[in-house]
Amino acid sequence: MAGHSKWANIQHRKGRQDKMRAKLFSKFSKEITVAAKMGDPDPDKNPRLRLAVKEAKSNSMPKDNIERAIKKASGGDGEDYEEIRYEGYGPNGVAVIVEAMTDNRNRTASNVRSTFTKNGGNLGETGSVGFMFDRKGEITYPASVGDADTVMMAAIEAGAEDVESTEDGHLIWCADTDLNEVATALEAELGESDSTKLVWKPTTTTELDLDGMTSLMKLVDALEDDDDVQRVTTNFEASDEVMAQLEEA
Repeated sequence: MAGHSKWANIQHRKGRQDKMRAKLFSKFSKEITVAAKMGDPDPDKNPRLRLAVKEAKSNSMPKDNIERAIKKASGGDGEDYEEIRYEGYGPNGVAVIVEAMTDNRNRTASNVRSTFTKNGGNLGETGSVGFMFDRKGEITYPASVGDADTVMMAAIEAGAEDVESTEDGHLIWCADTDLNEVATALEAELGESDSTKLVWKPTTTTELDLDGMTSLMKLVDALEDDDDVQRVTTNFEASDEVMAQLEEA
């Protein structure tokens, strides 16, 4: 897609993070605890934990909350969470991937299925929409770190695959398995990033008008409201005009 990746707006809508801050922190705590349990409790020795902490910090999660989540894992406390991915279709045939962490697979599956059904969607089998996405590493920097050429050169040196630069900032893509190494190399060259995380990047998109976006947002909001759901990704594309109208609604 030309310009900025409009599909990413689903995770970055104005006011959304303020409204869901407590819930957001809870999701980050769960990810940090799981990452710390699976590996070393030192972020410098545990790439997954390092990325989880970085993402939490970029969303203004207090240091105390982060340390508490790590200590919970180190002390052997906390539930044993299972990571599950659900795939399905939203209104107008938009592909939806739901990533969850749960201590009760049956409860989560039932809730996710019900949410899809109530909001004009349809939960499918694993793999039903996954082929429309690539698993990628996504690193974002503000425009102030340098011009497009400077960032492109730094990204190439770091081993990244692609860069999208706009007046709003720089979006750097890399292979999912290279995210930690690329992010570390870029940090040495450009400083701290705004965000570093693994994402599902759509390879095909579905264009939506305002009505379509409004229906899709109802489904996404309902899914994100579930405590077991960590992240929701879709393959919608919408014009800047439609996104602006959505923000005002």
